[in-house]
Amino acid sequence: MKKVFVIGLDCASPRVVFDRKEEFPNLNRLIEGGTSAPLRSIHPPITIPAWMSMVTGLDAGELGVYGFRQRKEGTYSDVIISTSDKFTAPCVWDNLAEKGKKSIVVGVPPGYPPKEINGEMISCFMTPGADKEYAYPASLKDEIEERFGPYRFDVKFRTGDRDKLKEELWEMTCQHIEVIKYLMKEKKWDFFMFVEIGVDRAHHAFWKYFDKSHPKYEAGNKYENVIIDYYRLIDEGIGQMLENLDDDTVVLVASDHGAKAMKGAFCVNQWLIDKGYLTLKTDPAKGTSIEEADVDWAKTKAWAWGGYYSRVFLNVRGREKEGTIPSFRYNAWRKKLKKELESITGPDGEAWRTKAYRPEELYKTREGNPPDLMVYFDDLSWRAAGTLGHGTMYLSENDTGPDDAMHDWDGIFIAYDPSGKPKDIPNISILDIQPLILEYFGN
Repeated sequence: MKKVFVIGLDCASPRVVFDRKEEFPNLNRLIEGGTSAPLRSIHPPITIPAWMSMVTGLDAGELGVYGFRQRKEGTYSDVIISTSDKFTAPCVWDNLAEKGKKSIVVGVPPGYPPKEINGEMISCFMTPGADKEYAYPASLKDEIEERFGPYRFDVKFRTGDRDKLKEELWEMTCQHIEVIKYLMKEKKWDFFMFVEIGVDRAHHAFWKYFDKSHPKYEAGNKYENVIIDYYRLIDEGIGQMLENLDDDTVVLVASDHGAKAMKGAFCVNQWLIDKGYLTLKTDPAKGTSIEEADVDWAKTKAWAWGGYYSRVFLNVRGREKEGTIPSFRYNAWRKKLKKELESITGPDGEAWRTKAYRPEELYKTREGNPPDLMVYFDDLSWRAAGTLGHGTMYLSENDTGPDDAMHDWDGIFIAYDPSGKPKDIPNISILDIQPLILEYFGN
C-alpha cells in the first residue's frame, strides 16, 4: 500500500515554479521524475474555500462557503467568519480514516478550531494565537512547543516594513519546516498534508519587486530577489522532507491559486453610488467600510463587498429588512446590474475583461448564502475596493493595507510516484485532487 505526502504551497505560481524550475533542484527533481501541470482553481480563486474544495472534491456552491467571511442571511452588516466548523463535508483524511488510515494535517485552511481526526492536526493561519488550543490531540500543542517554542501561524504581511516582514517570514517558514520534519519522523501516518501560507504572504508583499510586468516594478530594487530566495528556502525544506520518505510514498505538490500583478483597486461601492444603486445619508470618511457607512437602505438597490473579487448583494423586498426591489423584479434588476458591471472600463477608458457571474452560472448546487453576483474585475487584474470616501473609483493601492498581487486562476500541480511516472492529467483542477488521492489508496 502506498503512502501519500501532499505539499501545499498557498498561491504558488506556475510563473515561478515551472518557468524557473532549474533554480529549485528538489521541486525540479519531482517535476522531471513525475508529471506536472497548471492546476485550475475554483470560483472564487481564493484560499477559503479553495483548499477545502481540494480536500473534499466539492465546489464552493456545494460547500456553501464563498469566501473568508459570509453575510448572515437577511442582514446588512452581520458577518460570519468561515472557520473550520462552517465546513461539514468529509475531507480526504476523513475518507481515509474509514479505511483505518492515519493522517497528519498541518496548516490546511481553514483549520481552526482543529477537528478530531484519526491522527494529528495543527490548525492554520486563522488561529488567533499560540495561546489558543490549536492542535489535535490537545497534547500535541505542548509536545510541539517544548521543542520549537510558540507556534507561528502567520505574519503581518500588509505592512510598509518589508525588512521586518522578510525576517519574520523566514523565521515562521523555518519553524514550519522543522515541525513537519519532526512529525514525519515521530508519528505514524499513511497520509500527510501541510500548507505553507508563507508563499502567499511573500507574493502579496513582494510581487511588485519581482514581476517585471507589474506597473510598479523598478529594475534593481532592493527586494527584487526576495520571492526567488523564499522559494529557494521552501525548496531546501522540501529536499529535507524528501529524505525522510521511502519508495512507497507518492509526493503531490499543489497550490490553491496562482498570483499576478495588481494594477489597482476599483471602488465598487462608489461606482454603485454613481450609478444610483447605493444611497448614503452622509458623506463617509476616507476608508469607511460599507458596514460602517451611513447607508439609506430604504433608497438602496445594491451594495458590495471588496476583496480579490467582489460580492454584490441586491436589496430584495421580503429578503432584506428594508428591501427595495420587489421579488418579481429581482432577475430583471440583476440582469441590468450584471450588464453594467461588465461594461466598466479602466481609468483611461481602456476595455476591461470583467465578468459578473450569477451563482447559478457557476454552481449546480448553491448552499449557504451566496451573493447575488460574483464579480472579477478585468480578469482579476484589479482588486475590488469595498471601502468608501476615496473621491475616485480607481485606486493605485489596495484600500486595506499594502498589497501588490492578485490571485490568478492557475496554481501548480506536481505528482511524483517513485514506483513509476504518473500518467499525465490534462486540464486538471482542484476538484480532481481528492479523488486522485483516494485512487492512490485503492479507492
